[in-house]
Amino acid sequence: MADFFAMGGYAAYVWGAYGLALVVLTGLVVATLARRRSSQRSLEALEQLRGRRGRA
Repeated sequence: MADFFAMGGYAAYVWGAYGLALVVLTGLVVATLARRRSSQRSLEALEQLRGRRGRA
């Protein structure tokens, strides 16, 4: 098992690449969720504005 995790001497590069990919993917998910929340709030504000104009 130790040989597997050592990856023939390239473990630092391989596990580092996995770690970096995980960090990037996590950042993309967080940014996407934040953008979705922001867009949802903007949409709700526009819908409320449209509702007020329709009644006047």
